[in-house]
Amino acid sequence: MEKALDFKPKFLSAVKNYDRKTFMADLMAGVIVGIVALPLAIAFGIASGVSPEKGIITAIVAGLAISLFGGSKVQIGGPTGAFIVIVYGIIQQYGMQGLTIATLMAGVFLILLGVLRLGTIIKYIPYPIVVGFTSGIAVTIFTTQVKDLLGMTIDHVPSDFVEKWVAYFSHIGTTDLWSAVVGIVSVIIIASWPMLVRKFHLSPLKALPGSLAAIVLMTVAALLLKQYAGVTSIETIGDRFSISSQLPGAVVPELTWETIKGLVGPAVTIAVLGAIESLLSATVADGVIGDHHNSNTELIGQGIANIASPIFGGIPATGAIARTMTNINNGGRTPIAGIIHAVVLLLIFLFLMPLAQYIPMACLAGVLVVVAYGMSGWRSFLAMTRRNPKSDVTVLLLTFFLTIIFDLTVAIEFGLICACLLFMRRMAETTEVHAVLNEIDLNEDADMQAGNLEHLTIPEGVEVYEINGPYFFGAGTRFEDIMARYGSRPQVRIIRMRKVPFIDSTGLHNLENMCRMSQKEGITVVLSGVNAKVDAVLRRNHFEQLLGADNICNHIDLALARARQLVGHDTTAQ
Repeated sequence: MEKALDFKPKFLSAVKNYDRKTFMADLMAGVIVGIVALPLAIAFGIASGVSPEKGIITAIVAGLAISLFGGSKVQIGGPTGAFIVIVYGIIQQYGMQGLTIATLMAGVFLILLGVLRLGTIIKYIPYPIVVGFTSGIAVTIFTTQVKDLLGMTIDHVPSDFVEKWVAYFSHIGTTDLWSAVVGIVSVIIIASWPMLVRKFHLSPLKALPGSLAAIVLMTVAALLLKQYAGVTSIETIGDRFSISSQLPGAVVPELTWETIKGLVGPAVTIAVLGAIESLLSATVADGVIGDHHNSNTELIGQGIANIASPIFGGIPATGAIARTMTNINNGGRTPIAGIIHAVVLLLIFLFLMPLAQYIPMACLAGVLVVVAYGMSGWRSFLAMTRRNPKSDVTVLLLTFFLTIIFDLTVAIEFGLICACLLFMRRMAETTEVHAVLNEIDLNEDADMQAGNLEHLTIPEGVEVYEINGPYFFGAGTRFEDIMARYGSRPQVRIIRMRKVPFIDSTGLHNLENMCRMSQKEGITVVLSGVNAKVDAVLRRNHFEQLLGADNICNHIDLALARARQLVGHDTTAQ
């Protein structure tokens, strides 16, 4: 019997046969991933509208929880670029307390998704929607970083996408040359770091991420320019934020029913996006290490992480594909690597956090520009617009532009509605209805009992129609169109339903209307080849009384025999 709760953290199974060799591999991977996560956590925190330490706290608390309670062996959790737009918008509208409550609610929703075993359903969100909002988020992230990348002086940056670009162009004259140089050089260093390591044989620095290399080099360069060249226009983290290296205590916000009702929408958006991104990351990881994650356990682990993170002052978190792949590529094979990654970040936070105040804002903007480029998936985006059906392209573009112009909540809602409507149309189109003329070829028929005969002749005064596919919305209208095209008024109308796997209420309503209209015209309807499931539905809806039990036949030769009887012909098959 299937258990009610599918919660089996990979951590528990991983530690059963744990050995020193595996630990050393996890240790190396965990240290490297912790170093990789540092600049991203700071950048994601600032871009989301919170202080830099909140980004690191999120990576520590949520990263630890996801490794302890998640359903993937190698998943690395923390703040991600996908949440930047959502978090920033929630803070602007509801404040930091609103974000905390929305994240807590999202954590509860994620746990419910896992408890209700909906982990596999999340994977069925249409690919065009995923590509559309991911690319839209990437464009939005890039847009939010233009000011810091170029060192512009703008008192208030509008939240609207179009207005933001209008403000940028109108303030282009306030661009600070030195900040722009720092930002652009940071992008170049990150993009070319692997090539520089190979070209100059810097193998000891191979494990150092390009983003951290750019931060170190640009921070040193900014300090030297300030010290020896008198350049003071390069804004740093310390100029905008007060840095704290003290771990905050656990604080549970005050919850009221009105607040909860107002934050349901943002919370659902956080939960859905967190579920999609974490399961996508876990699926990608499975393909690399040859394992199978537990989707429901992963969602519960993500839920626990998103309850713990805001209590300690963090922001929403999910599985991060880039950090998970870094973990795998450096030898991580158990959740211990993720735990070590959190410990490394904790040590950096406690002992090195004050140094973060010297990091140039333009450099962090450069890090996020590269992140946005990686998220954009422009090759997949262009490939979908060229090769996929127009309906998929419509969903893709709709989700993309709604994400940019409005927000992710609107984009996901409209994208899903559009995808569902297009799916319904496609499903309706899969059902074929056609008229059978003169005779029936029995070679491909499964619902006949005609001995060695190859054909059954359709007698005069009888029409035969065949439905191939589910009989639901759309099929009834197509059926009426085919009958109108046939043009004549027969005495008997046979409807072959041998290839109808099921019938829904709409199809049932259409079939009943067609039978009643036929009866008003003096036409007897005979059903043929009705399978057991469909027959049970028809009987529950009293079709035996409507048509007569003799007019619901198991196979076509009985239906034709009944038709001959009704039109006055010999009942012997010809």
